[in-house]
Formats: sequence, C-alpha cells, structure tokens
Amino acid sequence: MAREGPFSDVVEGRVPRPAVAELLGWKRIAVDPDAGTIELEFTATEQFLNPIGNVQGGMLAAMLDDTLGPALVATLGPGQFSPTTDLHVQFLRPAHPGRLVGRGRVVRRGKQIAFLAGELVDDSGTVIATAVATAQIRDGQL
Repeated sequence: MAREGPFSDVVEGRVPRPAVAELLGWKRIAVDPDAGTIELEFTATEQFLNPIGNVQGGMLAAMLDDTLGPALVATLGPGQFSPTTDLHVQFLRPAHPGRLVGRGRVVRRGKQIAFLAGELVDDSGTVIATAVATAQIRDGQL
C-alpha cells in the first residue's frame, strides 16, 4: 500500500528534496514507519571541516536532526509536519570526511509531541555522536 505524507512525498519525488538534504549528502538506507525507525547515509565533505580537520559539530548536529526528524516525519499523514523544539547532542569522537550513517527512532509519540533518539556512526561502526530530541506534531500549513 502506498503511503501518503510529507516523507513519502519527498521520497517518491512528488516534492523536491530540501536543500539541506542535498548539502548533507542525505540518502535513505532503510525506513520503517510502523516501527518509527530510519537509517540514513550522509557524506561529510571537506567543506564541513573545522580548523583542526574534524567535521564541525554543527554539521554533525544537522545530520542528527535530519535523522531524528525524518524518523517521525515518515509516520505523519498528509498535511502534518513536525518542527524540532529541542535537540541535545553528545559528541563522543571526532568525525572525518566520508560516509556517516544516521540511525533514528521515535521513542514515544503522542498526539502533539514526540520524543526521538539516534546516533551517527562512521564506516567502522564507531559511534561518533548521539542525540535526543523533542518535536511537535502539527496539522496544517508550514
């Protein structure tokens, strides 16, 4: 059965991908809206580096926000959207240019609020950063 909603609209090409998805090298690996889980790939480029040669923390936070949010957005129906109201990131290890994988999940979803969690790992499977977030669930226009 075909899904409807903002995530499906992007994935199926009915609306363009957000520019930030292009910037971050966002690619879908797996999504399970019924379980509220998602796995994505990002590409950290040389442009993301801080002065000491590691991926800047704000870019990692953006990747995590763009993992956790879509885990929830994939569960939404037509006309719904879910702005992030709180994002807490823990940077565990330096990240370097290349492929990073984001894994996100909906921890708990109510009618108007959802709690999300996830992590970024490098190609060796080492956890680089983790995050928890809160998002509102809204109906209507953006």
